[in-house]
Amino acid sequence: MDQILINSILATIIISLLSLIGVITFFINKKSIAKISICFVAFSTGALIGGAFLHLLPEAIELSDGLTPFIYLILGLSVFFVLERYLKWHHCHDEAEHKVHTFTYMSLIGDGLHNFIDGLVVVSAFAVNRELGIITAFAVAAHELPQELGDFGLLIHGGLSRAKALFWNFVSSLTAIAGAVVGYFMVSSFNNITSFLLPFAAGGFVYIAMSDLIPELHKEPKMLKSIINFLLFAFGILFMLFIKVYFGD
Repeated sequence: MDQILINSILATIIISLLSLIGVITFFINKKSIAKISICFVAFSTGALIGGAFLHLLPEAIELSDGLTPFIYLILGLSVFFVLERYLKWHHCHDEAEHKVHTFTYMSLIGDGLHNFIDGLVVVSAFAVNRELGIITAFAVAAHELPQELGDFGLLIHGGLSRAKALFWNFVSSLTAIAGAVVGYFMVSSFNNITSFLLPFAAGGFVYIAMSDLIPELHKEPKMLKSIINFLLFAFGILFMLFIKVYFGD
């Protein structure tokens, strides 16, 4: 089996296992979970922005000429915007007519699609080189931790028991592995598909950070906690810069 595919599958398996983080809710109270989650949100915001601008986009610029990488980045931003708008519209629609229960399944479908795209992103990065693959997988994983906690809570809010929420959230996360496999054959079959997927993924990373995560950080009213969140955000960026400087090509 090709090393790119092996690395991609291993990375997406690890990312998928992060969905089981919801098991900690069996042992920790909601207040503690909220404190842990916001720390991950702050760090992962910086990691996503650092991953997009310090790793994915520079690699994409090396593979393509002119404005092409930036056009694909804007396309990534736009696709994630439309996807989120659709899911939020469906949430409001279903909430009015079905008391949120239907949205539980919409959330699983949307999360499955998101994880599938994560798999495509990871394999396209490994196709460039092993280092970029590991960095990209780390950025995805950093974002997955707070997201999976949020998804788990949403499924419980939608009517599932903790055990069922944990199970279905894990099943949804497995689409990342499918994305890696499909992405591998796309990379193998289509010339220059990586030059599209990398900036497209960068656009997705930037959109998630700016649209979903930073607004969560702005909800913190206390100055001291806001400063701590900013420091964690900055640390996420600096961590990605450190990897770029000392472990990049």
